[in-house]
Amino acid sequence: EDGTFENGTSAFEKRGVAVDVPIWNIDKCIQCNQCSYVCPHAVIRPFLINEEELKASPIELATKKPTGKGLDGLGYRIQVSTLDCVGCGSCAHVCPAKALDMMPIADSLNDKEDIKADYLFNNVKYRSDLMPVDTVKGSQFSQPLFEFHGACPGCGETPYIKLITQLYGNRMMVANATGCSSIYSGSAPSTPYTTDANGEGPSWASSLFEDNAEYGFGMHIGVEALRSRIQHTMEENMDKVDEETATLFKDWIANRQYSVRTREIRDILVPKLEALNTEFAKEILDLKQYLVKKSQWIIGGDGWAYDIGYGGLDHVLASNEDVNILVVDTEVYSNTGGQASKSTPTGAVAKFAASGKPVKKKDLAAIAMSYGHIYVAQVSMGANQQQVLKAIKEAEAHQGPSLIIAYSPCINHGIKKGMSQAQTEMKLATECGYWPIFRYNPSLEKLGKNPLQLDSKEPKWEKYEEYLTGEVRYQTLTKSNPEEAKILFETNKKEAQKRWRQYKRMAALDYTEEKEEE
Repeated sequence: EDGTFENGTSAFEKRGVAVDVPIWNIDKCIQCNQCSYVCPHAVIRPFLINEEELKASPIELATKKPTGKGLDGLGYRIQVSTLDCVGCGSCAHVCPAKALDMMPIADSLNDKEDIKADYLFNNVKYRSDLMPVDTVKGSQFSQPLFEFHGACPGCGETPYIKLITQLYGNRMMVANATGCSSIYSGSAPSTPYTTDANGEGPSWASSLFEDNAEYGFGMHIGVEALRSRIQHTMEENMDKVDEETATLFKDWIANRQYSVRTREIRDILVPKLEALNTEFAKEILDLKQYLVKKSQWIIGGDGWAYDIGYGGLDHVLASNEDVNILVVDTEVYSNTGGQASKSTPTGAVAKFAASGKPVKKKDLAAIAMSYGHIYVAQVSMGANQQQVLKAIKEAEAHQGPSLIIAYSPCINHGIKKGMSQAQTEMKLATECGYWPIFRYNPSLEKLGKNPLQLDSKEPKWEKYEEYLTGEVRYQTLTKSNPEEAKILFETNKKEAQKRWRQYKRMAALDYTEEKEEE
């Protein structure tokens, strides 16, 4: 009736579509949690389990002693939700200890792994407070609030979204552009966005292809207008409350842009307001969901961000509002059949570019950096897992617009290694110079530091051809028109080298003098 539907309904599907699923080898596991980090579907998770939870389990659970300080009395376990797994194998390929073996799904069901997962996923506490969440290992003890969606097995887009929900999901709002991300996020009545034990989780809505940036911008403006109403009510009634409550009002007003502090204040303030039973207290309580600062995310693919929705995206970036934009870049219109976009590089074959795209890819990051006030990052999970975490946390902390462009291998690429090795393909793309990774943080300039930090090493250009010919979208041209392919691939490489030189020059600039002049 009000246009909403229940969160977390994808958990009821239990499709059991995988042929093979990962089986955890407890003896080999080194507890790095990388398997959980890269899982596109949130079906494999680490748990820290106490004695009481172990005893309450309907089935015996094998655990090992966890590594790390302050974890005495807990057991560590990796658990796979067999019936939610799609068998992509990303976890097994990324595991440095080879502690996951892909085995027939029947073996997993015979070992009652589905029953174990049902108990652990729904009854064991997610102990995210025992390790820093800004590390790969620590982040994975947070509950993913984006799970069990129907995206392609091995999808390169969804691990980024899942990670953001693990960091900010309990106060997150999402505006989603039309595309793959809107389909796997909102195939009503099935939605993968879910809630935590406190009933808090991301609120999600999808807009049109052309106006999603403005849609998310409007969400943020609307929320902040309601929060300003809270502030006005507090200011108008400061003299009608006791000293402790007045101090809380002042504290909230001074820190309304900081999520951690507003949550702390909310938990103390709400019971006090409930006890007051006044009209102004009721007015604030009616808006209590806005006491904690929201984390506004605007999500879409390259077809939206580079093409159809670019005008709106540029308008929102040019503002100085605190919104976060995630572009899951597959370099092609993935959802509508693989058409070329302005993100498609030279020489790639796609619909409307059957003979290889003749012009280079738009450099969206460079355009955004030219404004000077926007946080910009280009990331690739397979290339540097920690850099992705840093970029997301810096973007969310930035008091202004932020843009994260995430390299997302897609089934449309025709990766010869298979989508099970999407993370390996990400690594090669960065290593050869095809997809450099970096972070541009405007706040560093105020400290006399260069805002652009290159997180890539000097590319191994000799591997560039290996990357291109490892994907059908490029290899196709070598078969249909080998001479043209040679010319376009060489152009593609030269464009990548030029782009890298430009980034290097920017990263080498000295900002010390500008700081001294200020």
